[in-house]
Amino acid sequence: MATQDFFGAKSTLETGDGPVTIYRLDALEKAGIANVSRLPFSIKVLLEAALRQADGFEITKDAVETIAKWNSKGNPQVEIPFKPARVVLQDFTGVPSVVDLAALRSAMKRLGGDPQKINPLVPVDLVIDHSVQIDRFGSIFALFYNAEREFERNRERYEFLKWGQQAFDNFSVVPPATGIVHQVNLEYLAKVVQTHSNGEDQVVAYPDSLVGTDSHTTMINGLGVLGWGVGGIEAEAVMLGQAIYMLLPDVIGFKLTGELPEGATATDLVLRVTEMLRQKGVVGKFVEYYGPGVSKLSLPDRATLANMSPEYGATMGFFPVDEETLRYLIGTGRDEELVDLVERYTKEQGLFRTDDMPEPEFTDTLELDMSTVVPSLAGPKRPQDRIELSAMKNKWRSMLSAPVGAQGFGLDPEQLEAQVEVSFRDQNFTLTHGKVVIAAITSCTNTSNPSVMIGAGLLAKKAVERGLDVKPWVKTSLAPGSKVVTKYLEASGLNPFLEALNFHTVGYGCTTCIGNSGPLPAPVSEGIHKADLVAAAVLSGNRNFEGRISPDVRANFLASPPLVVAYAIAGTVDIDLENEPLGYDPSGEPVYLREIWPSQEEIQHEIRRSLNPSLFKEQYSNVFTGNEQWNQVAVSGGELYNWNPESTYIQEPPFFKDMTPEIPPVEPIMGARVLAVMPDSTTTDHISPAGAIAPDSPAGRYLASKGVPRSEWNSYGSRRGNHEVMMRGTFANIRIKNQMLDGVEGGYTIYIPEMKQMAIWDAAERYMQDGTPLIVLAGKEYGTGSSRDWAAKGPLLQGVKAVIAQSYERIHRSNLVGMGILPLQFKEGESVQSLGLTGFEVYNILGLTDDMAPNQEYTVQAIDDKGGVKEFTVISRIDTPVEVNYYKNRGILHTVLRRLVSENA
Repeated sequence: MATQDFFGAKSTLETGDGPVTIYRLDALEKAGIANVSRLPFSIKVLLEAALRQADGFEITKDAVETIAKWNSKGNPQVEIPFKPARVVLQDFTGVPSVVDLAALRSAMKRLGGDPQKINPLVPVDLVIDHSVQIDRFGSIFALFYNAEREFERNRERYEFLKWGQQAFDNFSVVPPATGIVHQVNLEYLAKVVQTHSNGEDQVVAYPDSLVGTDSHTTMINGLGVLGWGVGGIEAEAVMLGQAIYMLLPDVIGFKLTGELPEGATATDLVLRVTEMLRQKGVVGKFVEYYGPGVSKLSLPDRATLANMSPEYGATMGFFPVDEETLRYLIGTGRDEELVDLVERYTKEQGLFRTDDMPEPEFTDTLELDMSTVVPSLAGPKRPQDRIELSAMKNKWRSMLSAPVGAQGFGLDPEQLEAQVEVSFRDQNFTLTHGKVVIAAITSCTNTSNPSVMIGAGLLAKKAVERGLDVKPWVKTSLAPGSKVVTKYLEASGLNPFLEALNFHTVGYGCTTCIGNSGPLPAPVSEGIHKADLVAAAVLSGNRNFEGRISPDVRANFLASPPLVVAYAIAGTVDIDLENEPLGYDPSGEPVYLREIWPSQEEIQHEIRRSLNPSLFKEQYSNVFTGNEQWNQVAVSGGELYNWNPESTYIQEPPFFKDMTPEIPPVEPIMGARVLAVMPDSTTTDHISPAGAIAPDSPAGRYLASKGVPRSEWNSYGSRRGNHEVMMRGTFANIRIKNQMLDGVEGGYTIYIPEMKQMAIWDAAERYMQDGTPLIVLAGKEYGTGSSRDWAAKGPLLQGVKAVIAQSYERIHRSNLVGMGILPLQFKEGESVQSLGLTGFEVYNILGLTDDMAPNQEYTVQAIDDKGGVKEFTVISRIDTPVEVNYYKNRGILHTVLRRLVSENA
C-alpha cells in the first residue's frame, strides 16, 4: 500500500551528493505528539521506520504515535510494527529459509497462484560462513585442505543457493571463504544510512536497519545500525513484505565511565557486561550504551559488546552514531559521499551522539566503571558465568566436584585422580582433567577486533622469542572473520609467530564457535573417553553451551584471543596464570604471562602501522565473484526449484504440501503425551540439531539407509535443508537431560505406552503413528541461545503441539508461534516440580477456540495412570493479535501464503 505522510514529516535534506527526501522526527514534536528529542536513540530509529512507512493499514497513524509516546516510566503492552530495511542470512539458517521460499513457490503453483509473487521485496544478503570445518590444523596447507573439503561436502547446497541467487530478485550470496556474516556486514554491507528511489523521482534517505537469521546479528548495533536476530521464518516474512510485530520494548541504559586498564581487553569487558546484564534481567528489552566511556571505545570494541547481546539476553545492545562511527566508515574504505550522508542525516534527525548532549530517558539504568575490568574467562557451560583469571585455578578445581546443576561436573574423589598416557606425533604425554585440547581463535565477536587480534599476535611473538611452544595435545586454530584480518596480520609481521605456535589460518568462517571444530586427533579423543576425563577448550567465541564445541570436550571457556594463545602454551586450565609460570625458556628459566603480555601502546602502534582503508577496499572489491570455485558451481532450474527426491541435503519440506486456502479451526489439545521434561536454561543447541551426526542416531541411521558413507555425513547444520535429517536430530543433543529419565544423558525419552526407553525421534514417530499429540514441559529460560528456527520446526515435525515452560527466551518463543506450536507459561511460582508433574500423565489443554486472544489463560488437566487429575492454569505466550492470526493459520508463512493466494484470486 502507498505510504501516507500523516504528520507532515516529509522534507528535503541537502547533501554533498544532492538533495534527498527524509521524514523528519521533529515533525512529531512540532505536532505536539511527544518529546521525541529525549527518546532513546534506538526508539528513534523504530519511530522513523514507522513514520516513513506508515500506510494506514499495517503501519497506522496510531502505531506511529504509540512509538513516539514511548515512556521511560512504563509502556502499555501493545504491539508495534517494524519493517527493517534489509535482511542478512548465513548459510546454516539461510539454506532452510531459501528452501522455504522455494517450497512456497511450489505451493503457490499448486494453489493456482503466480510463483513469482514469492520473491524478496527488500535486499537480502546471504553469507556462506558456517560450513567450513577444521579437518586439518597446524599446517600451512590447512586453509587449502579445509576449503577443498568444504566444497566437496557442500556442493549440492551451494548449487541450490546459486539457483536461489538467479531465481529471486533482491537476493545476493557472498561466497565461501570470504568471512563471517556479521563481520562482512560490519566492514562492508552496512551503510548506516540507506537510500532508495521512491518511484517519484525522489531519493529517500533513512536509517539502515535489518534483521538476520543469526542471533549475533546484533553486532551491527555497534555501528549505530538497528538490528537483531530472528528465526528464519520471521526473516522470510520480512522478505515477503510483512512487518515484524513486537511489544514496545523497555530500554535499559548502560552507562560506561572510565576506560579499560592495562591488561584488560574488549573481551574482558563484554564478559563483565554479560554477567551484569544477566543478573539484571534484560530478556526482551533493548540495551543502549551511553556515558563518557562510550567515547573511549573503538568501533570494534563497541561491536564486541553489541555482538554478545544474546548472551546477556537482550534483544539488542545499541551504540548511537558518533564521531567514532564516521572514523570507522572512513577507515574501512566507505565512499566519501556515504560518510557525508551519514553525518548530515544523523545530525539533522537527532540521531548523532555527543558527550555533551542531554542523556536520553531510559526505563532503567546500570553503570560500569571500565577501569575496574580485569582479565577473565567465562564457563564452563554458560557465557554469563565469568571467572577472573586470578581465580581460574581454584575455580576449576572446585568445578570438578561441584554438582552438575551448579555448573560443575560431579566427580567423586576417585574420579578426580583419573589420567591416561597418550602417544601422538612421536610424543608421549599424560592427559588429566583440565587439559586444554582445543585452543581456537574464532568467532565474529573477537576476530573482528584488531586490538585483540594484534594482541594475540604480539603475545605469540614474545612467546616464540622466549622459546615457548604449545603443548602437543592442543588442537589450535585461527579462523579470521574476514580476509582483512589476514592482511593486517601479514602487514604487521605477526603471522609467522602465530604459525610458529600452530595458529595457522584454517578457514574464514565460524568454525569452533558453532561446533565445527572438527575431530580431535584419534589418540587424544580415545584417551579422553578411556579415562572419562573432563577435557577443556578455550576459545574466543561467544557460546560455550554443553555439547556445542566438541563431543570430546565437557568444559568450554570463553576468553580473549591473547588468552587463547596463552592457554595453548600452558596446555591446561588447572593453572594460575597470574602467579605460576606459563612455561620455561630453553635455559630452564620460568616465563610468566605478565612478561609477554603486550601493552596497549604496543597494540595501538601495530594497528596504526598495519591497518588502512586500502585493505578493506581490496578485500571487498570483488566480494560476490572473487571465489573461483564458487563461480564454477553449476546452476539449474527456473522460477521453480527442481526438487530431487533422492537428495540428502535439499528436500521440499511438508509444511505447505497439504495446505488449503481456508484457515482450519482452532481446537483443544486432547489426550497428549509428554515427549520430554526439560530443565532450566534449555538452549536451542539442546533442542535443534547441531554438530556431528552420531552413527547410532536416528539421523545417522537415515543417512546410512540412503547409502551415504559415514565420511560424507557432514554436520546437522549443513543438512538443514533436509527435514528428514533435521526432525530426526531434534532433541538429540548428547548433553540434554530429559528429566523423565533417571540421570540418563542424551536424546532419549520413554515411550509411555510400553514404558520403554528409546531415542526421542523413535518415540515421536511411534506417537505420530498412534495419532497421539505431544507436548514438552520445561523450566526457566526455555530456548535460550541462538535463533535456530529448527528448534521450532523440528518439534513440529515430531508432533509437538504445545510447550509449557516457566519462561521463554525471546526468539524461540516467537519461532514457536511462527511454526504453529502453542507456547504456554506456568503461572508465577508454579513449575513442573511444584505441581508434582512427572511427565507420564495424559494431558488435556482446554479452552482453545477460534476466539482466542493474546495472553489468554487456559486450563490444563494432567491425568495420571490411576485416573487422578491435577488441574492448573497456564498463560498463553501468544503475545499479540498478529501472533494470534499466525497461530490460527498454523504459522507465519501459512499466513503470508494464504494472503498472497487471496490477492492473486
